[in-house]
Amino acid sequence: MACSCSCGGDSKVTLLYACSGAANTGLLADQVARTLSARNVGGMTCLSGVAAGLSGFVVSAQEADKNVVIDGCKVGCGARIFKEKGLPYEHVVITDFRVTKGETPITAELIESVSDQIAQRIQ
Repeated sequence: MACSCSCGGDSKVTLLYACSGAANTGLLADQVARTLSARNVGGMTCLSGVAAGLSGFVVSAQEADKNVVIDGCKVGCGARIFKEKGLPYEHVVITDFRVTKGETPITAELIESVSDQIAQRIQ
């Protein structure tokens, strides 16, 4: 599968899926995925599309070199979706970055810090 981002035609395809749950951790997962996408670490795509079984999203996940699911908390809704669909993925949990669900304020500095750490982990 050719890379559809601006990172170069022969690059491997990394897709990013974010929990966008109601808690601060879901917001952070979403903002981190958007930041990583803007940095061309991967391309953000739709976790809900995978959950709904929409063929385009499922096929894209099957064909990607790497799927990175960024869940806000240990409940792991995104990971459960990928497990149920039998899709390969790497799992990242926002609360593993010293972020407390329902408490930690989401700031630009936190988004950058967590984005940097995740980028190092998945590249």
